[in-house]
Amino acid sequence: MKRLILICSLALAFGLAQTSQAQFLDKIKKKAEEKVKKEGEKRVEDKINKGVEKAYDEVDKQISGDDKKKEGDAKAKDSKQNTQKNEQVQGNTAGVNTAEAGSSPQAVINSKYDFVPGEKVIYFDDFSQDAVGDFPALWNTNGTAEVVTTNLAPGHWMKFIIRETIWTDELLKLPDNYTIEYDVIPIQGKDKRMAGWHMRLFQAKNPKAWDAGTAPGNGGFEYTVEYYGASRFSTWFNKNECRAASLKGSVDDKTLIQTENRKYHIAIWVQKSRIRLYQDQNKLFDLPKAIPTDCLKIDRLRFEDGAAMISNVRIAVGAPDMRNKLMTEGKLVTYGIYFDVNKDVVKPESYGTLKEIAAILKDAQGVKVKIVGHTDSDGDDRSNLDLSKRRAASVKNALVNDFGIGASLLETDGKGESEPVAPNDNATNKALNRRVEFLKL
Repeated sequence: MKRLILICSLALAFGLAQTSQAQFLDKIKKKAEEKVKKEGEKRVEDKINKGVEKAYDEVDKQISGDDKKKEGDAKAKDSKQNTQKNEQVQGNTAGVNTAEAGSSPQAVINSKYDFVPGEKVIYFDDFSQDAVGDFPALWNTNGTAEVVTTNLAPGHWMKFIIRETIWTDELLKLPDNYTIEYDVIPIQGKDKRMAGWHMRLFQAKNPKAWDAGTAPGNGGFEYTVEYYGASRFSTWFNKNECRAASLKGSVDDKTLIQTENRKYHIAIWVQKSRIRLYQDQNKLFDLPKAIPTDCLKIDRLRFEDGAAMISNVRIAVGAPDMRNKLMTEGKLVTYGIYFDVNKDVVKPESYGTLKEIAAILKDAQGVKVKIVGHTDSDGDDRSNLDLSKRRAASVKNALVNDFGIGASLLETDGKGESEPVAPNDNATNKALNRRVEFLKL
């Protein structure tokens, strides 16, 4: 009996063990199945998500493209509206500046660009005669500046980071009509951000020193680039008969904002009381009654209060009568076609001059012209001769490709440094020797 009870107990225990094991195995199986199911669902879900994300990406690209197009259209519309607004307020004909830093500029940028530099150069300073690290010889200051070189542009530059002033040492002898040009690169100031910069044209009270105050000298014209890059102008007069003529204004076009470490070409055209100011190929201001000629005589150029690098300061007088020079006298000498040092690419600021010459050639109908390049004496003779020939060829290409002049009407040649019109003894005379001539055949 005891044995039977023991056998039954063992059988029951074995059965219970098998049942527990089976239940345990069932639990493991269910968990495994759930895990596989979840992983499978997850893989499917991942694939679905990836597909959705890809679809979203494609839609986003299309939307972004549409947004960029809309943004570009909006900017173009804003630029047009700002330009129209400026034209109504101050005769501005500013266009859009599309050049990028370091890019190779082309000759034709803006059909409204009408600046033509003066015929006779009376002042030029590219600081090539100054040693790097020195203060430039033709300038004076109550602060500090130094001549530097930079990877941003070729040549020597006058660099200043000041709250003081730097001015042309000798008084300028300017007639009623003249042009002033220079290149400028805005840079960081003492607070490690773009500081902006200021330029003044004014009549000095102190020929041998600086004129203090926010309205120095007897009065003049100020062009200011703010630390955030926007441009504005003002005039001031310290004589009773001039005070009523004071002006001020600004440019609202965001496409014309200056940025740090980029080169800009500034051109100023003064015709008696009228002042036009250009940034690259864009006219920023056109002020018919800026400087009353009966009470003020500009004789000084000054930079101040900011941080920038300046070079290629060029002042010239006399509006060139190109048509008469070429068609009547048979020879037109122009200083309004520009190239970088040792380069043969026509710079964009040459557009106004090329436009005038092209108009003359079109009116002449069949007149043939020879374009002749000339250089100064810097460098060796052979290199200068080759450079002058390449520059003449570039001028021809610009007239043919950009202005539609027939190639058969234009010949080219180069004389290098062999035919100077002035001694190559200073920066101004060297600028006179760097020229392009058009000879009627």
